[in-house]
Amino acid sequence: MAGVVHIPWYATTFRAERLLAALQDVAPIALRYGAREVQIHQSRDDQYRITQMCWFDSRLAWETFWEGPEMQRFRARYSGWYQVPLLYVWHEETTRLTADREGGEAVAAKQPAGAAA
Repeated sequence: MAGVVHIPWYATTFRAERLLAALQDVAPIALRYGAREVQIHQSRDDQYRITQMCWFDSRLAWETFWEGPEMQRFRARYSGWYQVPLLYVWHEETTRLTADREGGEAVAAKQPAGAAA
């Protein structure tokens, strides 16, 4: 089933901007592993809190990306730039709403919880 993974990076002191830049550089690799979308958000209230989100059609595709050589090298190279443990969370995608900008109405693409993809 399709899902989105939330990765809660927390930068170490004075490394928030450098970690953010490194994450932006490595983000396109997820697309090569089948991610449909990647977003990286930095908190306005706590600049050290960075959340990366990756949408995949299957958990296996996510795990292949996360355990792939590129992300293993990334985590090893920048391990001093973020706090550990780094615990990601897989979320099943159940509802997606998008705005129809021309008509002003929400367009829903809903999949019931527990339904097969």
